[in-house]
Amino acid sequence: MGPLISCDDLLVTPSPQPPIEHTEPHGHNGHAHGSPGPSDGHSDGHSDRPSDGHSGGGSGGGSDGHLPGQSHGHGHGHGHGPAAPVSKHLRKVIAAVLIPFAVAVFVGMVVLWPGGAPGHERTGVGFDRQTQQGVVTSLEQVDCKSVNAAQVPTTAAPSTPEGRQAQAEQTGECKKATVEVTSGPDKGRTFVEVVQPGAPRQLEDGQEVVVAYAPDAPRDLQYSVIDVNRKLPMALLAGIFAVAVVVVGRMRGLFALVALVVSFGVLTLFILPAILQGSNPLVVAVVGASAIMLIALYMCHGLTARTSVAVLGTLVSLLLIGLLGSGFIDWAFLSGNTDDNTGLIHGLYPDIDMSGLLLAGVIIGSLGVLDDVTVTQTSAVWELHHADPSMGPRALYRAAIRIGRDHIASVVNTLVLAYAGAALPLLLLFSIANSSMGSVANSELVAEEIVRTLVGSIGLVASVPVTTALAALVVSADRPGSPAGAPATGPVRGRGRRRKR
Repeated sequence: MGPLISCDDLLVTPSPQPPIEHTEPHGHNGHAHGSPGPSDGHSDGHSDRPSDGHSGGGSGGGSDGHLPGQSHGHGHGHGHGPAAPVSKHLRKVIAAVLIPFAVAVFVGMVVLWPGGAPGHERTGVGFDRQTQQGVVTSLEQVDCKSVNAAQVPTTAAPSTPEGRQAQAEQTGECKKATVEVTSGPDKGRTFVEVVQPGAPRQLEDGQEVVVAYAPDAPRDLQYSVIDVNRKLPMALLAGIFAVAVVVVGRMRGLFALVALVVSFGVLTLFILPAILQGSNPLVVAVVGASAIMLIALYMCHGLTARTSVAVLGTLVSLLLIGLLGSGFIDWAFLSGNTDDNTGLIHGLYPDIDMSGLLLAGVIIGSLGVLDDVTVTQTSAVWELHHADPSMGPRALYRAAIRIGRDHIASVVNTLVLAYAGAALPLLLLFSIANSSMGSVANSELVAEEIVRTLVGSIGLVASVPVTTALAALVVSADRPGSPAGAPATGPVRGRGRRRKR
C-alpha cells in the first residue's frame, strides 16, 4: 500500500479572477445548466480530459458563456472535497511542532515497551482462572433432593427472598447436564453440572459453554461451568458492524476500521502490559493515548494540515484532562480500588498505583469523543473558509463556535448518559436503599464516575474553543504570495473572446 494521500493534496486554492465579460454568448457550450454535452474542462476530477484552469472546486473562467460578474462565482457546484491545503510555510510550522511530539511518543513507547504481561500464579478467583471450552451433550430433569441441590438455610424465613428461593428449590426440579470438555489437555473428558431452578443461567442441550479448571480440587470437582460461549453472536455482530462502516464510509470507513484495530493493538500490547509491569499508569496512558490519536486521526483523515490542527487541539485537551483529573482524584482521596476486580488486580500486583490507573482510564476514555469534537470543529472552520475566503480569523471563529456550541450540548449529554447507563445497576441499588443524593455522590464508587464524567466533559468543552481558534488562525494565515494561495496572474484560456472591465 502506498502512502496515504488526502483529498486535500489534490485540490488547488481557488484564486479570484478579474470580472470578465463575454461578447459571444453562443460560446456557452460547456457550462449551461441542464446541457447534456460535456463540460468545457469543468469535470470535477471525474473526466480524463485536461481542465482549462479548473481543479475540483476552484474558480476561473473555463467557459465562454458567463454573464458579467459570474466568472469566479461557480465554485459552489464543485466542492466535492476538502478545502485546499495551507501554505508551505505554515505546513513547516505545524510539522516543527508535531514531528518532535511524534518522535517523543515513539521514544516513549520504545522505553516503556513491556514485552508482554508478567506471569503470576493463578488464584482461581474471578477472571484469574484456567478456562477451557465445553459443550452440553445431554440434559435431564431430576428431583433436586436426589442430587442434594436443595439446601434450606436454617435462618431463612419463608418471607425472605432467600427462604422463598430455597423452598422452591426443595420442591422443584433441577437440571442435570453432562458437559464434555472440547479443548485443552483433558479434551473429551465429561463431567456433571447441576443447574438449580432459580439459577440465573440455565443450560440447554448442545449449548457451548466455558468451563473453569481447578487442578488442586478433587477429580470430580475439577471442572465446572462458569459461562456460556458467545463467540458466534459476537463475531457476527462485529461483522455486521464492519460491513455497515465500509458500505457507508467506503475507503474512509475501511481506514477507520484499520485504525480501530491498531488502537486495540496499542491498548492490549502496550498500555495494559506496561501498567502490569509496574510503569507509571499516567505516563503509560499519555504515551499510549497519544500514539492512538496520531495513528487514528492521520489514518482516517489524511496527512494534511487540517488533521494536524485537530491533533493539536486534541493534545491540548488531553493535557487539561490529565491535570484536572490528577488534581481532583488526589483532592477527593479516590483510591481506584472500589470493587472485586480492582481488588484482585491490587492483590496480584500490589505495586500498581490504583489511583493512577483510574486517571489513565479517564484519559483513554475521553480520547475517542475528543477526536470527534476536534475533527468536526476543524472541518467546520475549513469549510467556512472555503465558502468565503475573505473571512478573517475573528469572523471564522465566531461562525464556527456557533456550530461548536451545538456540538458541546449533544456531546456532554451523551457522555453523561453513557456513564449513567454503565452504572445503572449501582444506581438501582442506591435507590433500593433509599439513600439521599448526597450520600450516593459521596460514596467512592459513585464519586469515581462523577469525577470521570465531569473531568472528561470539561476537556470536551475546552476542546471546542481551543481547536476552533487554532483552525481559524491557521487557515487564515495564508498570504497572496504563499505557494498554496498564490492567485493566477495570466489570462484563462477559453473558446470565446474576453475583455477586462
